[in-house]
This record gives sequence, C-alpha cells and structure tokens, in this order.
Amino acid sequence: MTNNKSIRRGALSRGLSLSIAGARAGGAFAFDSALRKLRGEEAGNSERLDREAQRFARSLGELKGSYVKIGQLFALLGEHFLPAPLTAALHQLESQAQPLPWRHVEPLLRDSLGSRYKELEIEPDALAAASLAQVHRARVIATKEMVVVKVQYPDLAAMLDEDFDAVVKMLRLARWIPISRDFDSWLQTLRAQLHAEIDYPRERAVAQQLASALLNYYSLTVDGVSLAVPNFWPRYSGSHWLTMDYVPGFQAGSLEVAALPQARRNALGRLMLELFFVEVFELGLMQSDPNFGNYLISAEGDQLTLLDFGSVMTLDESVQQALCETIVAGHCNDDAALLSGLQRLGCLKDDAGSHAQQTFRTFVVNLLEPLRPPSELPPEFLNQSGDYCWGRSALLNRTGRHVAKSITSRQFTIPSGDFALVARKLTGVFTFIAVLNAEFNAYDVIAPYLNRKAPVKKRSRQRT
Repeated sequence: MTNNKSIRRGALSRGLSLSIAGARAGGAFAFDSALRKLRGEEAGNSERLDREAQRFARSLGELKGSYVKIGQLFALLGEHFLPAPLTAALHQLESQAQPLPWRHVEPLLRDSLGSRYKELEIEPDALAAASLAQVHRARVIATKEMVVVKVQYPDLAAMLDEDFDAVVKMLRLARWIPISRDFDSWLQTLRAQLHAEIDYPRERAVAQQLASALLNYYSLTVDGVSLAVPNFWPRYSGSHWLTMDYVPGFQAGSLEVAALPQARRNALGRLMLELFFVEVFELGLMQSDPNFGNYLISAEGDQLTLLDFGSVMTLDESVQQALCETIVAGHCNDDAALLSGLQRLGCLKDDAGSHAQQTFRTFVVNLLEPLRPPSELPPEFLNQSGDYCWGRSALLNRTGRHVAKSITSRQFTIPSGDFALVARKLTGVFTFIAVLNAEFNAYDVIAPYLNRKAPVKKRSRQRT
C-alpha cells in the first residue's frame, strides 16, 4: 500500500511552521492597513499589504490538499468582511489544483474496489482535479457505458480538523480575522461544510434526494432546456470514492457556450434562476457552491447538468423562512419586514440605527434589481426589446461597492454562516447568468412567490 501521508503532505509540518512565523511577522501591519483602507483613511504601504496577502495565499498553495480547499472557502464566503487583498490572493488558489500521478491513485482504487476493479477500464490521466479529490473517466466493461470515478485524496477525514485549525491560527496570528463569538459561529459553518464535502455516502444520498425532488417542478424546463442530475453507480461507490454517469459538456465561461444562440443562453440563465427559487422557497435544499465547474452545459445548450453534491446544504427552517421573507420584503419595498428578516439572518443588530438600516435596505433592493417589474428596470441596461442585459448591468460590481462601505459601520455584524452560503449562491447564480450574457426579464420568476413570505412545506407544483 502506498504511504498515503507522504502523498498528501510530505514535509508539511515544517512548511506550516514557517507559514505561521511569516504570518506573525507581517500580520499587525496588514490588519491595520486593511482596516484603514476600508474606512477611507490613510492606507499606508498598499504594496506591502498586498505582498503579505500574497505570501499567505502562496503558503497555503504550497501546503496543498485541504489547506487549498480551506483557503478557497475563505475566499468565497468572506468576500464582504475579510480584507480585500486577502480574498483577492486566496481566489488565486482556485486554479492551483494538480492531480496526483496515476501511480499513486491506482493502488488506492485497487484496494477500494477489490475484485470490482477489473470490471472497469479507468483512464490513467485525470479528467479533472480539485483540492480534495480528482476524477477519472472509465468504461464499464460489461455494458460499454462511460462513467467517471471521483477519488478522494487519502487521510482527509483524519486531518481535516487539524488543517482547519492551523489555517485559522495563521489567520489570527496575522490578525486577518477577529476573535469573536459571531466569527466563531461562522467558522463552525465552514468546518461543517468541509466535512460534508468529504462525506461521499451523504453526497450520493443528497444527490438522489435532490434529483427526485426536482422532478416535481415543471418550471425547471425552460424553452427546451432541462435540468439533469447524473445517475450514480452504487456498485462502484464507497466511503472515499464515487462513480456516476459520464456527462459531456462545457462550462458557462467557455467559447462553446458563448457561441450558443441568444435564445438558448437566455433559457439557461432563466433555468438557473428558477432553480434558486425552487431550492430556497420550496425545498430548503440548496447546492451552495457556485463554482462554474459544478455545472455542465450540453453542446446543443439544451441541458444543464448539476455536479458535486458535497456542497448541497439543508437550510435551517428559521433561516429559510427569514431568507424568503427578506427577499419578498426587499422586492416589495416592505421596510419593516425587510428589517425583521435582516435581523433574524444576523445581518443587523436589534438596536441598529437608521443609517445601518438604510445601508442594508439599499443593498438588498439593489441586489434584487433584475427581479423588478419590466417598467421599473433601469433603461440603460435594457436591449431594444426591453429585456434586461445581465452582463452589461455590472450588477455585482455595483452592489459589491455598496457592501464594502457598509461593513465599516460599527452596527454591522457578521452574518450567520448559513446566510453567507446562501448569499454566495445567489451572487454565483447572478454571475452565471451574466457570463452567459443572457437577456431576459425575471419578474415572472419571482412573481409566484410574492404572495407567500414563507416557504411551503411538503408542497410542490407537479408537472402537467
């Protein structure tokens, strides 16, 4: 058996010590400079600030494995309340995953599959690689069907908490993150998310649950474009490996998708938005990772396939209800209901003043801009037919600048971890639609939900 620890870590303990020392040396300066910059005060040597953030992200990249995944999560979920240079540096980790050589992976699969290994012809070159696993295409010899085998890197479960605690320690030594109960709660959400992503039996069960639930919604076929979840192969799946149907396709930002007819790209964008509302308002079951690699678009643009169900989260009922009411209240300009929803989501303190209330109200209303009735959409972002141009609107850049100003308020509180995941999903959906350069008005997507401010349990709209 290959030495798993040597595959994943090597001499990581020494590298970790060096990283902590480097973070300690430059941390105080970086933290103070970041705060001054956010508050519009004299920012000091911004080049040194960026250099400290780059050095920290580079250290995580060199440590590889779960360290990279942890850094990616901080980048995705901390955009609005971590220093901008840090999140910018951590985002660079998203393109650093390299697959393990086949000579290391092949023994793992042989041991895991036993006699079933001979039933598959597995391609040695990885089809894709991430920080926690890699994927190999294979052929089922008996049926000639093509599948993909997702192989988890060894020792992850045993070392994940240790690695997470080490990253948090580095961030706190560098004073990049605060010490507070609010932030501790947020960190616990991230920790739970990491464990969910390496729980492959859970991932398979959740994927099947989501696939079954989505069949009940006729709205999830838009102008000939349908939603799909790959079939899993239990015979070739286990605690550290998963096998599912191979689905060919392209990511949203590819040239192939950009070349699709405008009508197809519009339908794909609308389908993503429909899916968000079904997940949040109906199911309370949501795929929370907006990475483009988690979606595949068929060559003809007539199918959108969901991938990677380790990131599917179950919304706490109170969070789900507060989120639904906040979205509806923001859309309907119901300030009292919006304030109540934001307080229950942890975005505002109960005693927040009028400035903080107005700041967050403006943020929510701005973010929901594409969902307004057609007559209320900004004319500068409409095409000749009166359709909203998602790419041209630069919506997230505009709302992001508003958030950057709001977090300097003393009345700003760190949102709950669940809300951070939901917010990231929504911005991911909007980014997906914008990258498609889709053009459509979305009022009719939200309209069915406006008369009910809470999710409906155990009820679905059946296909006709």
